[in-house]
Order: sequence, then structure tokens, then C-alpha cells
Amino acid sequence: MDGMLISLLRSKLHKAAVTGTSVDYVGSITIDSELLEQAGMHVHEKVLVANINNGHRLWTYAIEGEPGQIELNGAAAKLADVGDRIIIMSFGLIDEKAAKDHEPKVIMLDEKNRVI
Repeated sequence: MDGMLISLLRSKLHKAAVTGTSVDYVGSITIDSELLEQAGMHVHEKVLVANINNGHRLWTYAIEGEPGQIELNGAAAKLADVGDRIIIMSFGLIDEKAAKDHEPKVIMLDEKNRVI
């Protein structure tokens, strides 16, 4: 190995709007399947969610959803309200030398979770 692996932001969905919450679900965040693909995120991938409205941050995993859907499930549902804007981030291990040229994929969203 040439260098040390470091954890860097790989991709993010910026300012996604929460469309639902479901406390009774086992856990996770449901994300529009097309947005997952555009961001290069994977089903069951660990993601960090930051709520812009209230400052809460949480780690969970992504599951595939319907068009426009961004839903916090399980305990995470108590940390957001419908309409809150959130940032969903995925990270990856990248060789230290490659990190200099690394640019994360950033997908900006409007209030209806459409790509801007």
C-alpha cells in the first residue's frame, strides 16, 4: 500500500426535504432510489444525516424509496419533522495520495427533492 487510508466525504444529498417519518419502522432512512443512484450511494450503506432545521445528526443506513421520498424511520423519526431540510452524507476510505485530487459528488435538491 502506497499510503494510509483516510475517511473522506464521498457523496452527499444537500438540502433534501423530509417527506415522512415512521417511528414504528425498524430503522434507517428511506431515500428515492434515483437519488441514491445519482449520488453513488448504496442500499444498506452507512450514512450520516444532519438536520439543518434543528442541528441533530445521526448515523443510520440507506434503504430504497419511491420517487421524491426521504423518510426517517425508527428512533431517527423523532429527530425530524416533515418538511425539515437535511444533508445525507456517505464516506469512503481513500488512499492518502489520491485524497489530494478527490472531489465528492454533491447533489443539490429543491424543496420537492428534485435535483437542481
